[in-house]
Amino acid sequence: MTDADITTTTDWQAWQRSWDRQQEWYLPDREERFRIMLDMVEAVVGTAPRVLDLACGTGTITARLLARFPDATSTGVDLDPALLAIAEGTFAGDGRVTLVTADLKDPDWPARLPHDAYDAVLTATALHWLHREPLADLYGQVAGLVRAGGVFMNADHMIDESTPRINAAERAQRHARMEQARETGVIGWTEWWQLAAEDPVLAEPTARRYEIYGDHADGDMPSVQWHASVLREKGFGEARPVWCSPSDTLLLALK
Repeated sequence: MTDADITTTTDWQAWQRSWDRQQEWYLPDREERFRIMLDMVEAVVGTAPRVLDLACGTGTITARLLARFPDATSTGVDLDPALLAIAEGTFAGDGRVTLVTADLKDPDWPARLPHDAYDAVLTATALHWLHREPLADLYGQVAGLVRAGGVFMNADHMIDESTPRINAAERAQRHARMEQARETGVIGWTEWWQLAAEDPVLAEPTARRYEIYGDHADGDMPSVQWHASVLREKGFGEARPVWCSPSDTLLLALK
């Protein structure tokens, strides 16, 4: 099925594949990052964890979690109506998955969750939308949700401003690769949302999504050191990277 085909169907797996392709255009090592994330889930909390998929989007982490650990359960929380619609369609009838609509900037969002504590809280390519102050507040809330001995992992853009030449070289190489991929027909963020807006089922939630977010908004994307320091301040005993690429870091914090 092509990207054009998905505009006339509610084949949720097709939407998932299309979302994956769009994200992989930006993050070619995305699946490796998820593999390491789940390796560390197993290492720290075992193979039947209760997981909070934070800013879950279409449920990318949840899908990989359940494929690897069939005895796991997942609570996905997000505010995006269109991405949640895809997640709801994907996991319909799966009792292991609960989806919650909540704004992570709302101080009371944890009250919407079905559980008070989780073995693992996982998130990827999402929290860079937040600036430092709300992100630090969110980390404090996450620390309150992770049980003793549990784990939080955030895979995202974490920029070291002390290495501007390295950053510039990485950015130039990444953009050149993306342009080469575009020539083969790969679609990016804007084009993917145009397809969603044209779909009979996703058009309405996509319109609501733009009312909430607009096109795109990036936060501060602070360094790994900032993330690790704030997580310790908020109640985690240990925090450090467990994987990185030239552009991204997977940071693990242990309660």
